[in-house]
Amino acid sequence: MQYRSIIRILGLLVAIFSITMIPPALVAYWYQDGAGVPFLLSFILSIGIGLLIWYPNRHEKSELKVREGFLIVVLFWTVLGAVGALPFWLSDKPEMNLAAAMFEAFSGLTTTGATVLTGLETLPKAILFYRQQLQWFGGMGIIVLAVAILPMLGVGGMQLYRAETPGPVKDNKMTPRIADTAKHLWFIYLAITVACSLAFYVAGMDWFDAICHAFSTVAIGGFSTYDASIGYFNSVSINMICVVFLLLSSVNFPLHFAAIRGKSVKTYLRDPEFKAFLWIQFLLVLVCFLVLLEEQIYPDWRSALNHGVFQAVSMSTTAGFSTASFVAWPLFLPILLIFASFIGGCAGSTAGGLKVVRVLLLFLQGKRELNRLVHPRAIYSIKLGRRPVDDRIVEAVWGFFAAYAFVFVVIMLLLLLIGLDNISAFTATAACLNNLGPGLGEVAANFASVPDAGKWVLVVAMIFGRLEIFTLLVLFIPAFWKD
Repeated sequence: MQYRSIIRILGLLVAIFSITMIPPALVAYWYQDGAGVPFLLSFILSIGIGLLIWYPNRHEKSELKVREGFLIVVLFWTVLGAVGALPFWLSDKPEMNLAAAMFEAFSGLTTTGATVLTGLETLPKAILFYRQQLQWFGGMGIIVLAVAILPMLGVGGMQLYRAETPGPVKDNKMTPRIADTAKHLWFIYLAITVACSLAFYVAGMDWFDAICHAFSTVAIGGFSTYDASIGYFNSVSINMICVVFLLLSSVNFPLHFAAIRGKSVKTYLRDPEFKAFLWIQFLLVLVCFLVLLEEQIYPDWRSALNHGVFQAVSMSTTAGFSTASFVAWPLFLPILLIFASFIGGCAGSTAGGLKVVRVLLLFLQGKRELNRLVHPRAIYSIKLGRRPVDDRIVEAVWGFFAAYAFVFVVIMLLLLLIGLDNISAFTATAACLNNLGPGLGEVAANFASVPDAGKWVLVVAMIFGRLEIFTLLVLFIPAFWKD
């Protein structure tokens, strides 16, 4: 294990991340809200920590292997979350202890969207901007961005890319060089963010809110600058813009690239995961709309459709935005949407959850086993579209699902031990492991009432969810540390 090389890279990346403290400081200066000092102090501390780690190891430039790639990804997200908590911890408004500051920072960086803050409208603009910015950087994975510059630092990037990029098949690259891959991903990500900002502004948001909400929409994060979330604007057009960009961001980003390069929307229609994703969204929207209509929750069908579409898409894509208190809906719907978040978006997107392609493979495998019961001697293959899927991939997906269930049960039991009630423990675990945000019970509005010990447990859940279980879990295997 090349520990000194890992420490060198980690120091460089922390130093680079310190630059993200500057935009909120400029926002504080622009709005004269007095919140710039914590960000300047955080910038000095983080760049100092980064350089202090880097300098003694500056000459260590060994090539990374797969194991080092996994370790540096986990360390980077852990250290980055800790460094990202500095402005929250040093700030007077809001006043947060270490557990709350770490929870908020990790929730932003992992695009979970769970918050311990209330009274967002009264907070300094710099704090609000920083929360949204954390989600935007975390959305695509800061490691993927760093991979574009790692070759210039004398470090190969493919190992990091495999460890960070979500999805069951991690060897596929859009372009031959990993740096080009990362750059194309970020060009697409940036273009969607700019388009979303402009659309929000045209629909009635001011520039500050438009940019902030575009950050959290494209990252599928769920943070807002208002306690009432998107519902604050009370605008059907803003709701639908948010829905469109949530759906766009939930699609596999390499699929976006393929469609742009091929200049054809048929690229999307040929993708079985994309088609399954649209069917899931359609069925969820239909069920929500019909139940709200039947129960007469809203005065007319237009309002029911507006809120039904928004909440179904927001929750199932793991964004967690809200237009109304969906907790007040018939219990069937909130529970349905919580379970829908387990599926999440497509692999290679900014969404959380198990990912559609994995759920699709699990379904096809279950169907194959049923067919084998009827015809034991028949040979059945699993196909995605017209392409057969190797059994090794199916086995890996089953292994992932088993590990996911194991981690879920352990975290939920720990929350029950700490003192949360059944529904709060279950939905808090689902909200953080799926990078969703809101839950039910005590965590329906925010996570402020969760004890500090529970916040630390949920931080671990967020990291597990963002790194898709295996990347973190592999570190607990003794063989991982043997040379």
